[in-house]
Amino acid sequence: MSDLTLILTAIGSIALLLFLVMKVRLHAIVSLILVSMLAGLFSGMNPATIADTIQKGMAGTLGFVAVVVALGAMFGRVMEETGALDQIAHTLLGKFGHKKAHWAMSLTGFICALPLFFDVAVVLLIGIAFAVVRKGGGSVMKIGIALLAGIAACQAFLIPAPGPILVASQLHADFGYMILIGLLAGIPAMILGGPIFGSYIAKKVHVELPEHEQADNQQREGETIPSFALSLSIVVFPLILIGLKTIVSRFVDPNSSLHDWLTLLGHPFTAILLACLLAFYVLGVKRGIANDKIMDICGSALQPAGVIILVTGAGGVFKQVLIDSGVGAALGNTLSGSGLPIVALAFILAAAVRVIQGSATVAMLTACGLITPMLTALHLDGAQLAAITIAIGGGAIVFSHVNDSGFWLANRYLGLTEKQTLQSWTIMETIIGTTGGIVAMLVSFFL
Repeated sequence: MSDLTLILTAIGSIALLLFLVMKVRLHAIVSLILVSMLAGLFSGMNPATIADTIQKGMAGTLGFVAVVVALGAMFGRVMEETGALDQIAHTLLGKFGHKKAHWAMSLTGFICALPLFFDVAVVLLIGIAFAVVRKGGGSVMKIGIALLAGIAACQAFLIPAPGPILVASQLHADFGYMILIGLLAGIPAMILGGPIFGSYIAKKVHVELPEHEQADNQQREGETIPSFALSLSIVVFPLILIGLKTIVSRFVDPNSSLHDWLTLLGHPFTAILLACLLAFYVLGVKRGIANDKIMDICGSALQPAGVIILVTGAGGVFKQVLIDSGVGAALGNTLSGSGLPIVALAFILAAAVRVIQGSATVAMLTACGLITPMLTALHLDGAQLAAITIAIGGGAIVFSHVNDSGFWLANRYLGLTEKQTLQSWTIMETIIGTTGGIVAMLVSFFL
């Protein structure tokens, strides 16, 4: 099958998805799996292998997302029910004021997401955004978009965030320049996509605080509200564990037992599990809350988490079908002979793969693989390679839509319709990615 046919099949599949979800109002899970099957058939896949691809896509996505979302939901709910998140929100509002709460949220996401995968950061931090809204810090849209923008900008441009550091290592980019260019790209991207765009879109799109988050501002469990220091320490605890693994393990012998322990303790599964146990004990048992009550809180958290997990898994199915059908390779073949500047080409390749298959991390790695053969003859230095890495990061987050797990995380957590998610989340991601791509191209002229 020709490259053009594969690309047209992918475009048609995305259009059909949008139609089924937004116009027909078919449930997202059913729409994603149905369109995945049709995309496989029209791209020339063997019908006998499509079911296996669907299973692989679901398993590959849920193998990580299910554990993270389930543990993170329980962790966040305990933090919420015991008043810990409200304490953090109260302190942030006291420092920044109600009018600047969205700036506090963007900065929180930008810093705290450094050692995390995107899904992990959203799960761990979204409860703070809801608590800020409960405390009167603004609308759900204004505060939520501000937080998500901080996380997204960090994940696209900053090391040691997983995507950028992985691409930088494969392209042999200079890590010092990665930090510098990453900040030059990430800070304005965060500001434009978060506080500025969030304030604008909040006037156009209004949503209520999700029902399960509409608790009052009074303490709900335990005799006293936890202190700010204790509450923040529990939130930061898993971030520290993951950060130690990400940063310290680079300076440790990879064959040593210390490296092995850092790998285990710094894995999101372990870090969030230990954070859950710490929260259960410090916020629950130690403050006189019965174990049965703690488990009831955890059980209530898993109900909304289940929908998020299944929709995200269905998005993984669509992504896997598009990958196995050879669309990524077809796209690389089409664009590699275009004659564009290498930084612009890196951005476009990453953006095209992102639109077709959804995952930002996969888009980064796919674009990296497509661009690497073109770099051999250019003899670029580490600084120029850092600019290319930032351009890839920017392209890999633009135009997020229904095949991206981040789209559905924003959709479900903020209680949006699919149209509202496109109006808010998708545009926010595009602002951030485009800003980063422009900065990378401008910087490349001076390197």
